[in-house]
Amino acid sequence: MNTIGHFMAGHAVAANGRTQDVFNPALGLPAAKVALASAAETTAAIETAHAAFPAWAATPAAKRAQVMFRFKALLDAQAPRICAAIAEQHGKTMDDAQGELMRGIEIVEYACGAGELLKGEHSKNVGPGIDTWSEFQPLCVVAGVTPFNFPAMVPMAIVYGNSFVLKPSERDPGAAMILAELLAEAGLPAGVFNVVNGDKEAVDTLLSHPLVKAISFVGSTPIAEHIYKTGPANGKRVQALGGAKNHAIVMPDADLDAAVSAMIGAAYGSAGERCMALSVAVCVGDQVADNLVARLKTAIAKIKVGACTQTSIDMGPVITRQSQEKIKDYVTSGVADGADLVVDGRDIKVPGFENGYFVDPCLLDRVRPEMKVYTDEVFGPVLCVVRVGTLHEGMALIDAHEFGNGTCLFTRDGEAARYFTDNIQVGMVGINVPLPVPVAYHSFGGWKRSLFGDLHIYGPDSIRFYTKRKAITQRWPSSGIEEKTLFAFPNTAR
Repeated sequence: MNTIGHFMAGHAVAANGRTQDVFNPALGLPAAKVALASAAETTAAIETAHAAFPAWAATPAAKRAQVMFRFKALLDAQAPRICAAIAEQHGKTMDDAQGELMRGIEIVEYACGAGELLKGEHSKNVGPGIDTWSEFQPLCVVAGVTPFNFPAMVPMAIVYGNSFVLKPSERDPGAAMILAELLAEAGLPAGVFNVVNGDKEAVDTLLSHPLVKAISFVGSTPIAEHIYKTGPANGKRVQALGGAKNHAIVMPDADLDAAVSAMIGAAYGSAGERCMALSVAVCVGDQVADNLVARLKTAIAKIKVGACTQTSIDMGPVITRQSQEKIKDYVTSGVADGADLVVDGRDIKVPGFENGYFVDPCLLDRVRPEMKVYTDEVFGPVLCVVRVGTLHEGMALIDAHEFGNGTCLFTRDGEAARYFTDNIQVGMVGINVPLPVPVAYHSFGGWKRSLFGDLHIYGPDSIRFYTKRKAITQRWPSSGIEEKTLFAFPNTAR
């Protein structure tokens, strides 16, 4: 069985110590082993990145962008290989894996504009013979701890001049190793990008090591909060994206057929294992709810669940046996708390893949806000329907939830849409778009306990997070003019 090690100094490094199995979720069987880095191995990766930083930071932004251009071409060429690794270790359908990779490629395309992104600002003659300008300078060694559900996330930090240590999820590390190989092939200098596979020991080392200046994290809220508290206590800049409970309000004037078509993909795509997955349909009025539930039930019956190796599959397995059982338990708790189980997907068996971690789509109606299936992030193919009387009641429901990642309003009413977008307390908002994921040249992130830190990921916020601004004020006195000593605070009037 193949053992996935680490990637340091421009080449793969064999495992040396603890390992654990990497499972194929469709089969429920180990597909590989992955190394679990010790503190010493993680420190070695950090020191490798630190040694590579000065030369890379001094490399012109245009040359760094050239590496990104070549990397983008390699991602296009190697897409089938990357998607196959994602599908095998995560369980995503090939179409879903390709969609994820395309978003990563879009971010690389944005990074190719490094020269424009890092221009800074300049003001001439802010005072007599005085010019002021600002520059964006890299931080040094930065780190990323990325989630299992998007294993092909591409760090933008390196194009800004930083060196990087990536700790991908130990559940599906294959894609990250391929990305590291392709970056080296694209001409990225050895040591600028390093991959450390591991668990809590590796993460704790990244959090405590003084050479690491910033950490970006995506995962569950408890861990995001821990990283947000621990990182700054150790002098690090932190952005930590946590959990979500994404609501869509369905108004009486909504196009229900269009809404159902959009909601089915948003709720059950990726088996619900997305931080932007649609978890709750908030229906304004019982008539809307009854009609929506009837249409959802019909649409769910057409969803095909299976392994990525099968054809015409809409949804694959969830990531682990523990996730499978946890999702089932949430559905069971919802029924026990009084919700109506309209579609029960707990007992699915896929022929030929009986040991796989499959959960069929589930639909619960008449869910109430105090139920655990509503309050918690289920992270699986479970859609809850909540009934309210008005738009304002639905918005109050969303605003009261601890998470504020994404939300959507289905309506034909422009006034309602404008009110919703202006006033809802959520970071990413869609109008008739149930997965309002910003494109690469905007930034991604939620509000409340969905994000810890001031800056979102990728897009313009990535520049602010991965660089430090330096302001320079310069004066060249004219010859022959006597300079007077000034004791007052300087200002442009003097």
